Amino acid sequence: MKLALVTDAWQPQINGVVTTLVELVREMQVLGHQVEVVHPGMFDTRPCPGYAGIDLAVRPAKTLARCLDAMAPDAIHLATEGPLGWAARGYCAKRGLAYTTSYHTRFPEVLKAALKVPLWMGYALFRHFHRHSSGVLVPTPSVLSMLRDRGFRNLRSWTHGVDMQLFGYHEEPQVYAPLGVLARPVSLFVGRVSYEKNIEAFLNLDVPGTKVVCGVGPLEAGLRQRFPHVRWLGVLPRNTLARVYAAADVFVMPSRSETFGLVMLEAMASGTPVAAYPVEGPLEVVGSPPAGGMLHDDLVSAWYAALAVPRHAARQRAQTFGWAHASQLFVSHLVPARTGIALDARPLPHITVTQLSPKS
Repeated sequence: MKLALVTDAWQPQINGVVTTLVELVREMQVLGHQVEVVHPGMFDTRPCPGYAGIDLAVRPAKTLARCLDAMAPDAIHLATEGPLGWAARGYCAKRGLAYTTSYHTRFPEVLKAALKVPLWMGYALFRHFHRHSSGVLVPTPSVLSMLRDRGFRNLRSWTHGVDMQLFGYHEEPQVYAPLGVLARPVSLFVGRVSYEKNIEAFLNLDVPGTKVVCGVGPLEAGLRQRFPHVRWLGVLPRNTLARVYAAADVFVMPSRSETFGLVMLEAMASGTPVAAYPVEGPLEVVGSPPAGGMLHDDLVSAWYAALAVPRHAARQRAQTFGWAHASQLFVSHLVPARTGIALDARPLPHITVTQLSPKS
């Protein structure tokens, strides 16, 4: 099968959506499918207003149409609701092509926090984007239920996975030498330092030990000044990030608006239990105690309880999320772009993954 994957989130961006899509493409290699990724690097770009580090394609419609015309894919998947997603949506409508979409991020909440856009308006826009999708892939049952209640249709259950080899298990917290000796326990947050992550709930936690933050974002500069005793590591290569996960005693997820929360899986794979609120995302990923951590409406209580969760239990919970299953489920939700095409989900004799030509 030949798939066109259109996404506004791609390398060198660093976030959970990019990680998910990169892992998905890799696993589709294993299944033997040809995937061509249409991404912002192929176009002229401008920084996303209020969201440093995210570059968006500028007027991509004509270049995108040329790429997709040349490819003539068997299936088309629109991974994001940004400029490329909208351009691909228009392309498919004009040519009468079917496509699937996915819902990765609760951007209506981001728009409300960053730009004061009312929630109803944000969800109306996103509902319109997904309106003609043959299948909207959603990572958790609770998010699927929420979207259904908000009038979204053609919803499909999907899931994500974690690289169990990269994020290897450690029975005891390790020492990450570049940080030197840290006061224990070490509490870790990994993610965008931005509005939707509710990171101040983590930074304000009244708990002993050391707090460590890995990530960048629009709130970073101000928070660094306000919380100088926090160890700010910025963006790290993934193999280095794996060492930081392994060095933590507790991973704290302060967000109340996660659709999934891949970083929680990465922490648990390393043996680091998670402390989080009992909300969408953590409820499905962390599971019920004694699973991969502890959930509580009081984050301090969740933190203390997570310290008592055995590291092997956190690892065991992460092992229930495999990319092989997630990628096969993804393929099963795809639809033929054109009438008369039959999608072949069987492995092909040659494994091919391609990123389309640079911007022209």
